[in-house]
Amino acid sequence: MQFDDLVSSITPDIFERLLQAVELGKWPDGVKLSDEQREHSIQLVMAYQARYCPSEEPFRVGADGQLVTRSKRDMKADLKGENTIASFSLNNPNEA
Repeated sequence: MQFDDLVSSITPDIFERLLQAVELGKWPDGVKLSDEQREHSIQLVMAYQARYCPSEEPFRVGADGQLVTRSKRDMKADLKGENTIASFSLNNPNEA
């Protein structure tokens, strides 16, 4: 089985189990992951997330497997476009 075929065959349930195993270092039944299992599981989790879990995180793996980074300028521009909850002014409050 090719790696792409393996990633394509992962169901959302299997993905959650792999993710939990990577986070905890053990399988759902309590058996500890070997170093090789952990390494392969991390690769599968990253590949699955890149392909099926689109994200706007500033540093992520793209669907093509390449690292995607966003510039500080792009992130600031995104923040300016969001609704403002509160704003602050450096002006004297008595000068309004």
